[in-house]
Amino acid sequence: MFNIGDFAKHGRVSVRMLRHYDAIGLLHPARVDPVSGYRSYEAAQLARLNRVIALKDLGFTLQQVRAVLDERVDAAELRGMLRLRQAELAAAMAADAQRLARVEARLRTIESEGTMPAQDVVVKRVPSVRVAELSAVAAGYEPEDIGPVIGPLFQELCRRLAEAGVAEAGPSVARYEDIPEGDGAVLIRVAVPVGATVSGAAEHGFEVVDLPEIPEAATIVHRGSMDDALGAFQTLARFIDENGYRSTGYARELYLECPDAPADWVTEFQEPVVRL
Repeated sequence: MFNIGDFAKHGRVSVRMLRHYDAIGLLHPARVDPVSGYRSYEAAQLARLNRVIALKDLGFTLQQVRAVLDERVDAAELRGMLRLRQAELAAAMAADAQRLARVEARLRTIESEGTMPAQDVVVKRVPSVRVAELSAVAAGYEPEDIGPVIGPLFQELCRRLAEAGVAEAGPSVARYEDIPEGDGAVLIRVAVPVGATVSGAAEHGFEVVDLPEIPEAATIVHRGSMDDALGAFQTLARFIDENGYRSTGYARELYLECPDAPADWVTEFQEPVVRL
């Protein structure tokens, strides 16, 4: 038997916490001295204490913890519950990390406002090009919607091209289209330039299309991760507004260099424009 202080030490909890657990019926001492009122615990009770702490740390209320333990959930069931809760917390942490990255990117854009000169923008003709492409729908145009869709889509396109024996003939391209009555959803088209003659498209599930020429595109080259591309997009917006143009659609993304490190990427944004 252990007195309450020693049991708390072995369980890595406070004496105050043990008293609270006793008061709410979650973990009673094995024995209470009728004269002194001193509580004593058995080593076997550490198993229940471990379960209480694990469940509480995973976000269960003490009432939920007591319900779980009093139903005598066995170790396998408890392990399954904890694994599920662990996965939920991991997903929440990943979502929070992505949200933090977006906030940091926005802060960097705010801090660098005006540092990217409009002279970096070039208006030019973008010629037509034959490409193999795949498409998918994203819930919106925000980075958290686009990111999980566009990466796997490019990987799938490259896999299908390899299976079909089709060689890439230039930098890959991404373009976007609004979906009418799509509640903000965006159609993402990813594409890879190919030769004039391509076989196996239908068999391997990709399309071969000719991207139309853009007679006038306001273009800017962004060096770095797409997470930090907001400043380049906003420089384009300022140039278009200040130089008598009107945007006629989403900017195409031409991936000039895509090494393993996203910080070393080089991307050209090509926004179609017309003179007002």
